[in-house]
Amino acid sequence: MTQCNHNCSDCSQNDCESRIQKEQTNDFSQIKNVVAVLSGKGGVGKSMVTSLLAVELTRAGYKVGILDADITGPSIPKAFNLSEHIRGNETGIFPAKTNFGTKIISINLLLENTTDPVLWRGPVISGVLKQFYTDVVWGELDYLLIDMPPGTADTALTVFQSIPVDQAIIVTTPQDLVSMIVEKAIKMADMMHISVLGAIQNFSYAVCDKCNNKIELFGDTDTNKLSIPVVDRIPFDKRLSAAMDRGMIELTEDTYIANTVKKLIEKSK
Repeated sequence: MTQCNHNCSDCSQNDCESRIQKEQTNDFSQIKNVVAVLSGKGGVGKSMVTSLLAVELTRAGYKVGILDADITGPSIPKAFNLSEHIRGNETGIFPAKTNFGTKIISINLLLENTTDPVLWRGPVISGVLKQFYTDVVWGELDYLLIDMPPGTADTALTVFQSIPVDQAIIVTTPQDLVSMIVEKAIKMADMMHISVLGAIQNFSYAVCDKCNNKIELFGDTDTNKLSIPVVDRIPFDKRLSAAMDRGMIELTEDTYIANTVKKLIEKSK
């Protein structure tokens, strides 16, 4: 297979990912920037990072939406204390709104019970993800954040091939095993021609309640073993965990992602 030079005008390979037609939003949605939050690895804090990004961007005055792409393990509604079922009409599906105005679509806002499992195969999940982008009445958004599921298979491919993602933010933890798997996600984004803003290192350190010393539980976290720079570091912070569990993430004061938000805004201008 010939290596892609990203020049589609003189290329005959119609099935190349660079030429796949992206989905279009409906007439009631205007989205300026689409940002995917991914890792490749589960349990590293993608949903928390997505939530914190939404909180900080909203505080900065931007209109923000979250597309919860983790169909089989959604957690975004709980972080924002959303439980009411969303509705739609001939116009489209109307997303839920948080107390501070963030718009959210998630499969858990459509299920009868939030603990009901989603027993769907890949093609059905892919179809729902496309509908979350095309059929939801997003209105005007400065940023649509996509909370990605683990892995680099069907769901991630659907998002990158079907939705016009502008940038990606990587979430990692300071462990060799995690770094190896996260690097797969970084390479996937590169193969799909998605610009990666940088990495956010979660569980980077802990602060002792008694002596206030910083404790690096996984060793020297300043040693970056990824091919991209670490932009921000989030510690073990029980306040963040409690805020996610109690649906109070919008009231969080310390989010630790100021550099990421600054770079994201600069890149979007």
